Amino acid sequence: MSSGAGREAVFATRQALGQMNLKLKGAQTGHSLLKRKSEALTKRFREILKRIDEAKRKMGRVMQIAAFSLAEVTYAVGGDIGYQIQESVKTARFRIKTKQENVSGVLLPQFEGYTIDEINDFGLTGLGKGGQQVQRCRETYSRAVETLVELASLQTAFTILDEVIKVVNRRVNAIEHVIIPRTENTIKYINAELDELDREEFYRLKKVSGKKQRDQAAADAELLRQRETEKAKGISDKEIDVEPKDVLGEEEDKDVIF
Repeated sequence: MSSGAGREAVFATRQALGQMNLKLKGAQTGHSLLKRKSEALTKRFREILKRIDEAKRKMGRVMQIAAFSLAEVTYAVGGDIGYQIQESVKTARFRIKTKQENVSGVLLPQFEGYTIDEINDFGLTGLGKGGQQVQRCRETYSRAVETLVELASLQTAFTILDEVIKVVNRRVNAIEHVIIPRTENTIKYINAELDELDREEFYRLKKVSGKKQRDQAAADAELLRQRETEKAKGISDKEIDVEPKDVLGEEEDKDVIF
């Protein structure tokens, strides 16, 4: 999985290695948080889906009862009940208020219906005949509207959660399959380059140390040869005034070329 993710174009330095390690740690932390967020949203999504199924079944039963109730009112009144309602009702008695629910940073709107008891423009409808059927139909449709509001709230939350879960899952997959493998490959590349530089430095220092040892051995051999030559000529060691070379002195070393 990580081999095909490539790596970032960086210079192999200690600073870049530290930055990549911090980036990898941040990516892993972000992946963990987004994963938990996705799980929480998915759990809430399934709960809402279950409630939507129940609300739709309830809505079917309520609307069936409401349709029969409206048929009873039409049969009892004998006229157009809709025209009478439009003439009698001037202000809506059923109102809707909204609030928000925070689910892992996602704001889900919730609709809640309530009734204003002071408004009763519908009270005189059906006074002539069929008043009992009209009131029962009114209560039935009030329950239907409440169920409809509940269903609308669940459907809105369902749609919002569906989009958010898709976005979060895309981010989780991008971090897991692209960002983290690419960062790990970059870290491996930097470590390999730094190890290679360390080996090159060690080899260079070894070559320099070997060159100095060879030069010192050659100098010692030359000094010994000179002493042997002087002894062969009959000059004692006391008369030989050869100052030994100070290896640890301030004399600059020659440039080593190899």
